[in-house]
Amino acid sequence: MKTRLMALVAALTVCLSACHSGSSAAKKYFVAFSQCNNAEPYRAAQNQLMDKLFKDKGDVQLVIADAQQDNSKQIAQIETFIRQKPDLLIVAPNERAPLTDVMGRAMAAGIPVICLERDITQDNYTTFIGADNLSIGKMAGQFIVDSLTRKNGKPRGKIVEMRGLLGVEAEMERYNGAHDVLKAYPEIKVVHEAVADWLQDNARARMLEVLRAQPEVDVVYGHNDPMAVGAYLAARELGREKQIQFIGVDGLGGPAGGIKKVMDGVLVSTFYYPLCVDKAVEVGEQILHDPSFHPDKKYILQPKLITAENANEMYGKLTF
Repeated sequence: MKTRLMALVAALTVCLSACHSGSSAAKKYFVAFSQCNNAEPYRAAQNQLMDKLFKDKGDVQLVIADAQQDNSKQIAQIETFIRQKPDLLIVAPNERAPLTDVMGRAMAAGIPVICLERDITQDNYTTFIGADNLSIGKMAGQFIVDSLTRKNGKPRGKIVEMRGLLGVEAEMERYNGAHDVLKAYPEIKVVHEAVADWLQDNARARMLEVLRAQPEVDVVYGHNDPMAVGAYLAARELGREKQIQFIGVDGLGGPAGGIKKVMDGVLVSTFYYPLCVDKAVEVGEQILHDPSFHPDKKYILQPKLITAENANEMYGKLTF
């Protein structure tokens, strides 16, 4: 009897151990991603890559909320996520100041927070993962100087600038970096600054207005590829696209991305702006699985100039 009892206890122990092991193996982590908007191709590419990478890991249930460029909506969505207590919250803030407080409340609730690509006014996050927008602006400014020098024999010409959503750090740094370079060349004039909120249709409409008022434009510097392409479409509509060089930022792969636009001759250049998602997933997985892991407070990824010379190579590397 005693032998049978010991055998039964041993069997139950093995069963419970196996059940616990199976439960652990089947654990799914809840990751919430608050995306500032899904309308931009860059944001859609972020969503697509994040979904793919977390699916490849196999242990994450990912939920993505689209704030549609609305601060109040994004704050409400994050408040909902806080109540749901995700294992990890990733936020691409629509604007710096309005999102700072609610991200702090997520941190206070004990939720690890990754601030993705757009910074906020206080460090209310576990880690920030972004790219160097100031370098992009300076690289764009220097590219414009070099291009106009080749065209006109000296650094001289007229620029139209298509700006993103005002008040966003990426927009400010892409603007400031370029102007830090251009201010040394008094014969290079920015004849118009249009705000198109990152959107191609807005840029097309603004550029039609600009071209009707400006008989001479040498360069369009778009703070992202869709705005540069929108400006190109406006110029083509008026038969002036061959007179102007169009420069963008983002350098997405795929048939609709900025790299392909360089290959097709629509853009003379773009600047590869990392999606930052692969690094976010890498760091996020470490946060989820290793309680002793302490990420760096910031990870800053580097941009790259893309022209006709390296567009084919970069297209192969960045298309997923």
